[in-house]
Amino acid sequence: MPPTPRRRILVVDDEPRMVRFIRLNLEHDGFQVSEAHNGTQALERLRNDLPDLVLLDVMLPDMDGFEVLGMMREFSSVPVIMVTAKGEENERVRGLELGADDYVTKPFSPRELVSRIRAVLRRLESPQPGATGPLVIDGRLRLDFDRREIWVEGRLVRLRPTEFRLLYHLVQNAGWVVPHDQLLAKVWGYEYRGETHYLRLYVNYLRQKLEQDPSHPVYILTEHGVGYRFFDFRRADGTAVPLAEK
Repeated sequence: MPPTPRRRILVVDDEPRMVRFIRLNLEHDGFQVSEAHNGTQALERLRNDLPDLVLLDVMLPDMDGFEVLGMMREFSSVPVIMVTAKGEENERVRGLELGADDYVTKPFSPRELVSRIRAVLRRLESPQPGATGPLVIDGRLRLDFDRREIWVEGRLVRLRPTEFRLLYHLVQNAGWVVPHDQLLAKVWGYEYRGETHYLRLYVNYLRQKLEQDPSHPVYILTEHGVGYRFFDFRRADGTAVPLAEK
């Protein structure tokens, strides 16, 4: 059996000491590391090296990490972990809204960094369990998890991988309240059970894409202090209604 190829990580940071620290620890854990020291180099490396994940610092000399992330998302869906200053919550939220998959705050330990990287790769690469077939939720919304297609009012809606996984777990438990920690563990990983701000943000993303009026949702309902519930569209016997019966 051929050896498993090492995952390639692109580290984007203009501080040589930080780059050396990250490189040593990631290579020790079996990753292959390339580096870029500004935004322009990062975009070039991304095109040429095709990394499996990008570790992107917010503070760069030629443009900030948010600009780089926006330009990356124009041509690549590579997982990105933002590196932010400690306590800068607005930076973390902004990065997630622009399409980052996670963030770490300085200072961070090697164990935390590796754990975050492995969690993001595991989340995005793990296969999605198959569904029973296309589901017509109502006259507006149709879901086909096997084909990874979401249709709203006859229009195909594109979901990010994390949005798709979150919707899948909510729909699979339609009619039942799914607690915050359970959703976080299923969608993001066991390490994220306390990171409820991720959940709030991605539920909002889904509502913006699926709901007719996101401020008054009918599909994804909040159970305050407990979790979220997808409205019950199933038969009386608990089985989902397939497309052929609609």
